[in-house]
Amino acid sequence: MNIKSLKLPGLAVAALLTVTACDQNFLDVVPTDRVSDASILSDSVLFEAYVTNRYMGVRLTDKEAEGTLPGFGRGFEYAMWSSLTDESIYNNDDNTWLIQRGQIAPENTGIAGTFWGRSYRSIREVNYALANIEQVPMSAGRRSRLKGELQFIRAFRYHDLIRNYGKVVLMGDKVSEVSDDLTSPELFQRAEIKAGLDYAIAQLDEATALLPASNDNNWKLGRATKGAAMALKSRLALYAASPLYNAGTWQQAAAAAKAVMDLNKYNLYTGGYGNLFITSDNPEIIFGRLYAIGARHVCLEIANGPNGYNAWGGNVPVQNLVDDYEMMDGTRITDANTSYDPKNPYKNRDPRFYATILYNGAPYRGSTVETFTPGGKDSKDGPSNWNTSKTGYYLKKFMNDNLPIENPWDVAGTQTWIYFRYAEILLNYAEAQNEATGPDASVYAAVNAVRQRTGVGMPALPAGLTQAQMRERIRAERRIELAFEEHRFYDVRRWKIASTTENAPAYGVEIGKTGNTFTYTRKEALTGRSFADKQYWLPIPRTEIQASNNQLEQNPGY
Repeated sequence: MNIKSLKLPGLAVAALLTVTACDQNFLDVVPTDRVSDASILSDSVLFEAYVTNRYMGVRLTDKEAEGTLPGFGRGFEYAMWSSLTDESIYNNDDNTWLIQRGQIAPENTGIAGTFWGRSYRSIREVNYALANIEQVPMSAGRRSRLKGELQFIRAFRYHDLIRNYGKVVLMGDKVSEVSDDLTSPELFQRAEIKAGLDYAIAQLDEATALLPASNDNNWKLGRATKGAAMALKSRLALYAASPLYNAGTWQQAAAAAKAVMDLNKYNLYTGGYGNLFITSDNPEIIFGRLYAIGARHVCLEIANGPNGYNAWGGNVPVQNLVDDYEMMDGTRITDANTSYDPKNPYKNRDPRFYATILYNGAPYRGSTVETFTPGGKDSKDGPSNWNTSKTGYYLKKFMNDNLPIENPWDVAGTQTWIYFRYAEILLNYAEAQNEATGPDASVYAAVNAVRQRTGVGMPALPAGLTQAQMRERIRAERRIELAFEEHRFYDVRRWKIASTTENAPAYGVEIGKTGNTFTYTRKEALTGRSFADKQYWLPIPRTEIQASNNQLEQNPGY
C-alpha cells in the first residue's frame, strides 16, 4: 500500500473545527485547517467530530479527487458506477470507456483507481481513533457507541477493498501513527479472500453489539446503527457464498439477511418507487448519506438530464437494460406470449421503468422528452447537441423534478445516497435461501414483496419455479430493483457471468419520426466493449505496487 496512503491527512476534522494561535515568534505558525492530536484526545466533542468525519472519507489531492466522491461510494458524481457495466454509458467518457473496453491497467485505472489508497488511509485513521479512545474523557456508553461506529467504518472499507480487489492486506491495528513501521513485510502480505471476509464480518458482529438501534434526528441517516452493521454483514455474507468468492455458505448468507428482517424495524417504501430516492425520511432506508444541494457533486439533474433542457446527458441508460424490464402483466419482451408491442415499446412496462429511465415520449418537467429525429429537442437536432444521449435514453432515477436544472448550485435542498435499503435485504435473503434450500415459500414471499409493493404492483412470480428458474428471476429482479445503485457491477462478477454481460455490445436506439409514426432501430452506442477474466478483480494501481518496493502482489493478469 502506498506510504502516502497511510499519512495522517489531518487530524483535520472539518473546516468548522479550526484553531488559531499567535506567538511572539511569527514563524511559529499553527495551521488553521486542522487541530492537534492533543486537542482531539482531550476533548470528547472534537474526538466525536473526528469519528463522524470518517464517514465522509479521506481528504484527497486534486488529482485523486477527480472523478471521485468522498465517503462510501461515488454517489452523485458525474460518471456513476453504472457506466462501468451494462446499465449505462457515460456520454462524455469521464474515464469510463477504457474500463468498458477492457483496457484497464495498473498504469491506467480510469475512474476505478482510488479504492486501494483511500480505503487504507481511512483504515489507518480508524486505527488511530481506536488506539487512543480510552484516554478521551467521556462516558462509557458514548465510548462504546463510538467504538462500534469505528469498527463499522473499518469493515465498510474492507468491504470496498474485498469486492474490488479480492485478497486484501489485513492491517488489523498494526498501523495507526505515522511513526509506525511502514516497511514491515506483513503490511504488504495479502490475505486470502475468506480471511478478509471473516475479519470484516467479525468486526461487524462486534459493532452490532455496541451500536444503537436508532440515531437521533440530527444523525438519523448518516451514522451507523445496529441495522446498518447487520445490513453490511448481509451483503458480505452474500458475496462470500457467491461463486467468485466461494468463501462462505448460502445458509450463512440467508441467516444474515433474515436477522435484519427479524428486527421488524424496516419496511418497503409505499409512496412510489421514484419518490423512494428523493424522500429522505422513509422506512426503507437502513443507512444513507444526506447531501446538501450546495455542493457541486450533487447537482445530478444538470449532470444527467436531457440536452433539450440544457442538461449534460451524463449516465445514459443502454437498450440492454431497457429490454430487461418486464411488461406490466409480468411477461418479458422475449416471451412467446408477451404483450410487448415493438411499435410501441414503452407502453405498459414495469412501473419502475418509468421511474428510472427517460425515453422518447416520457413526460418530464411540464414537457415531453423527444429523442426522435428529425427535430426532437432532446436529440442531436436539439440545443446543446454535444450532450445528446448516445443511447436515446436519459436517467430519471434519483432526480428531483422540483430542483432546477439550470444554475442549481445555490438552491436549498437535500438528497440522499442510499447505501443499504430493505429491498436489498429481501433480495439477499431470497437469493441465499433459494441457493440453500430451493424456492420455498419464504423465497417467493421475499421477492413478491418487492415486486408487489404499493407503487410498483407487479404480478407475483409464477408458482412451480425450479431452483434454476428462481435463480434467474431473482437475478432479473435485482437488475431492475437495484438499477444504478452500484450493485450490478459487483453482481455480475460475483455470479461469474460478466464474461457474458460485459462482452455484449452497449446498445441504444435510433428513433425516426415521419408524421405521427415512429420507427425504432437498434444501434451500437459504444463500440468495443470487452471483458477478460482478469477483470473480475481490479488491478492494484502501479504506484501502490512501487511504493511497497514491489512487495505487494498484483492481481493475476495485470
